[in-house]
Amino acid sequence: MWLIAAVFVLVIVVLLVQYVKKKLNYWEVRGVNHEKPSFPLGNLRGLGKELSFSELQMKFYEKFKNKDRYFGMYMFLNKMFVITDLDLLKTIFIKDFQNFNERGLYHNKKDDPISENLSTVDGKTWKAIRSKLSPTFTSAKMKFMFPTVQKVGNEFVEVLKEMVSNNPEIEVKELLARFTTDVIGTCAFGIECNSLKDPEAEFRLHGKKFIKHLNSRPLKLLFQQSFSDLARFLKMRFVNKDSSDYFMRIVRETVNYREENNIRRNDFMDLLIDLKNNKDGENPEGLTIDETCAHAFIFILGGFETSSSTMGFMLYELAKNPDIQEKLRDHINSVLEDHDGVISYDCMKAMKYLEQVTMETLRKYPIAPQILRLTQEDYKVPESDLILEKGTSILIPVRAIHNDPEIYPNPEIFDPERFSFGEIGKRHTQSFLGFGDGPRNCIGSRFAKMQIFIGIVSFLTNFEFTTNESLKISKKGFILQSDGGILLQMKAL
Repeated sequence: MWLIAAVFVLVIVVLLVQYVKKKLNYWEVRGVNHEKPSFPLGNLRGLGKELSFSELQMKFYEKFKNKDRYFGMYMFLNKMFVITDLDLLKTIFIKDFQNFNERGLYHNKKDDPISENLSTVDGKTWKAIRSKLSPTFTSAKMKFMFPTVQKVGNEFVEVLKEMVSNNPEIEVKELLARFTTDVIGTCAFGIECNSLKDPEAEFRLHGKKFIKHLNSRPLKLLFQQSFSDLARFLKMRFVNKDSSDYFMRIVRETVNYREENNIRRNDFMDLLIDLKNNKDGENPEGLTIDETCAHAFIFILGGFETSSSTMGFMLYELAKNPDIQEKLRDHINSVLEDHDGVISYDCMKAMKYLEQVTMETLRKYPIAPQILRLTQEDYKVPESDLILEKGTSILIPVRAIHNDPEIYPNPEIFDPERFSFGEIGKRHTQSFLGFGDGPRNCIGSRFAKMQIFIGIVSFLTNFEFTTNESLKISKKGFILQSDGGILLQMKAL
């Protein structure tokens, strides 16, 4: 019996070794440039300690970008096809989008229902929800929401003035997150979060807790991504349970209150309620309350964290570059004069240099430093003999592209002139991916810009600021963040 058991174990070990070897030889067999992987992490050695996930991509991008239009990576045993050529990228994003319309992001509807949202769902479900949510983010809707965001911007200035009067040295990263939290709470749910005045507000604490959870376990998240079926079997969650329970409760209460009292605010939540109750060919059963909560949650995540981080990076660069700061302030004041000092949505749209500064911030600090796609069917890569098998993960290294000196000379220098009208026309259309591209680009880009513009205008028209600090980027997580706070020396104007 012992001999039989030993032989059985030996056979299993041999089969496992052959399986792993086959998996990690995938790109070598196909003649694709790649970094030699190791078991069990693939190419993820040093992740979260020596390098972030986007820095790993930048390292390999620099090594392979001039050898071919793509290279291979391994995330544990999962093969990833990384694109370096912008023409090929355009083909994937736009021309052949139907074969690459899924992201393949991990979600677990049964154990973690809030994780299955607009960002993670695929196929017909994504297409139906996307088309129905898009009207929320038109210019007309932005104009409608503008006064609400501006009101929060005024509260932001009041809080800042009080803080500066007590201590001119201000840590702005957390303050900006409280500003965008209040904007999202008000615009999306009609909830007065008041986190600007109360840092311990429950809405803010749970948002903060979720982001900490998301950014503290990079290997766990990549494991979920690589072994989705196993992760679901193990009941692994994407969202920590207490934050998930809180946000789902908030959405349920908001939905119930509006339905019982026949309240409409013409906002994001109204659209989700309509989707929940309206049934048609594409949406025969409407949305369940869990699905409604999940789609609302992605608005929370995308609305406050990405925008506040972008504003933090922008203020840091303006503090380090006082000439750009002054030029932007003069531009803002000039546009305000042309509009009789009245801040409006149309006034903001006229602030072209503010747009340039925002784009350069997202160029240097892309909050989503990589984009994922999933191959739906076998795909022959144009102008090659390589066949991408169905289910192959596609990775677009956004941060690497944005910091490529052949695309953006001296990429470490913060230069908003890169995004003047004439300069944009000189570059490839896929050279800037701050909001993604193609049919599955960022649905909330207009809203993000609006709250960023209001926050920055509020800041610059009331304060000037400098910093002696050096910015460090966190090695953890998949949303680009500073490691620690952003400290500014501020003076009221």
